[in-house]
Amino acid sequence: MTKDAYVALVTCFNDDESINYDATRAQVRRQIEAGNNILCAGTNGDFSALTFDEKVKLTAEVVDEVKGRCKVIVNAGMPATYETVQLAKQFDAIGVDGIAVITPFFIACTQDGLIRHYQTVADSVETPIYLYDIPARTQNHIEPETARILSAHPNIAGIKDSGGQQETLEAYMQVGKDVEGFAVYSGPDHLVHWALQNGAAGAISGLGNVMPHVLAKIISSFNAGDEAAAAAAQEIYGNFRKDLYGLGFPPAMVKRALWVMDPSVGASRQPALLPNDEQDKQVAAILKKYELI
Repeated sequence: MTKDAYVALVTCFNDDESINYDATRAQVRRQIEAGNNILCAGTNGDFSALTFDEKVKLTAEVVDEVKGRCKVIVNAGMPATYETVQLAKQFDAIGVDGIAVITPFFIACTQDGLIRHYQTVADSVETPIYLYDIPARTQNHIEPETARILSAHPNIAGIKDSGGQQETLEAYMQVGKDVEGFAVYSGPDHLVHWALQNGAAGAISGLGNVMPHVLAKIISSFNAGDEAAAAAAQEIYGNFRKDLYGLGFPPAMVKRALWVMDPSVGASRQPALLPNDEQDKQVAAILKKYELI
């Protein structure tokens, strides 16, 4: 099965923190040129800082820019099942390729509650639903057995794992091996090649905003059977991740690195990280080390 690369696309902002749709479209074109697909309104896209209407407009703009040249998945996850369903219906009407649903945040959920939540969303739309596990941000974790139960739903197509734990990713991939049509996408940037080797359907990466061609190289080399090239690209990707994320919170560092490369992407909405000159110098040094600027 051919593996896919998705980039969790940043959302670009103007100086007044309104969305810069033109700059966002430019980032979409950049990813298409590299050979990557798009995850819209994810963690790296500042989804939690966007309003309902902005998410709908942003998705429509991205889909219009793509024009079928790559696949688009959009995140609809919100704390309440009700709002998640309303968003998912809007995205369903726009015509995306998949709808990711991050686990509810702030509201503490049992595994039974998560099962009801995802089944309700999956019942409400025709677009395939992807579970999205990132417990460090939401405090709600999809247990592998819960993923197995949900995999039986005809409109739940897979899971995006952003937990960062290899053991959990292995357990999800076992579900993917056991259940036909249940795709597992790796989120941790340092595990892309390993996940492909062990049965993942592909990767959904935030770091690909900064290194789109290297992410694409890992996937394309693996698809071509060139393990050496895939491993070499992964080593670059992993080393860059270690250097960049050593400076601070990963999504904020991704956005800031991209800003140093192209200020049109803007800063993130407050109260996100406020950049400073010293940190920008450190980011620029890392970018120069990897010949990105």
